[in-house]
Amino acid sequence: MSKLLREFREFAVRGNVVDMAVGIIIGAAFGRIVGSLVDDVVMPPIGWLLGKVDFSDLYINLSGEAYASLAAAKEAGAPVIGYGVFINTIIHFVIVAFAVFILIKWINRLREMAGEQIAAEPPPPSREEVLLTEIRDLLKRNPR
Repeated sequence: MSKLLREFREFAVRGNVVDMAVGIIIGAAFGRIVGSLVDDVVMPPIGWLLGKVDFSDLYINLSGEAYASLAAAKEAGAPVIGYGVFINTIIHFVIVAFAVFILIKWINRLREMAGEQIAAEPPPPSREEVLLTEIRDLLKRNPR
């Protein structure tokens, strides 16, 4: 059992797992920010332009009874299709996907810039190369 725990500990503290955990935590926080952006900033003006429509309250009632809102229909247990919430979710996804695209593009640009800097500056010669160069130069000056 201790071998299993040791292997798990090695796995859990490996750099990739820690990086992934940080990414998931930041991603969850970013998702909440984007959710608020969609629900509180983007959708109200779109709804207003389309005749004061609140997308989050658009639904199809499958029970045939009348309800004042999606929340009231859900509270009554009526079967509903909440397509307005689905529209908000699609917009949320598009914003997140675009943000990830921009982030990946920025990271790739940084990698390219780092690659250009590495290519521009050749690595210094090793100690052996320096010594061999000195020996060669000495032999050229003092031939026997």
